[in-house]
Amino acid sequence: MDEKCFNNVTELTGVLGGCPRFSHVSREERYYTFPLEVQRLSGAVDTLNIMARQDLLEQVELSAKPKITVRGELRSFNNKTGSGSRLIITIFARTIYLSDEADRNHVALRGVICKAPNLRRTPMGREICDLMLAISRRYGRSDYLPAISWGQNAIEANGWTVGMAVALRGRIQSRTYIKLEGGNLVERTAFEVSVIGQERVL
Repeated sequence: MDEKCFNNVTELTGVLGGCPRFSHVSREERYYTFPLEVQRLSGAVDTLNIMARQDLLEQVELSAKPKITVRGELRSFNNKTGSGSRLIITIFARTIYLSDEADRNHVALRGVICKAPNLRRTPMGREICDLMLAISRRYGRSDYLPAISWGQNAIEANGWTVGMAVALRGRIQSRTYIKLEGGNLVERTAFEVSVIGQERVL
């Protein structure tokens, strides 16, 4: 595995939310995407987008609604079609296997702050800080991943500066919101890492 992948580790266990659909061809390999439904302790469900190579999917017998574990990393790319979210977040699968384990949602990232943190407060008065982390990967590319810190972590993160190296751990969550487009209200889904642990990397 590329050593840079250790800066971007995701492990999910959940239920297959739909059949894999063809996405694209890259470097003569066919890629497919499918939704994975991961339940939180609260009972809420995050529906996360998984991308996998065809040969990887062929190694697993994906029947109706199986529980699976996916290990890989978070990826991002800009949607230039003009429809939907601008920043598309997916989980790039490196291994997939059938599982009977409890639902799991774990993300560990190491990268640099690429946008000034934004501290705000929820309607209930809790501090929250928006972060954008850049993580290098092969072929000179980088992933730009949104994250949010809470409470005391949010206050600390608000003091971070662009270019600072940090490590975050938490879970990837999906969140729906309403956006006004062409005079119409449209429901969109955003993905971000909800941070439960963070530190500067010296």
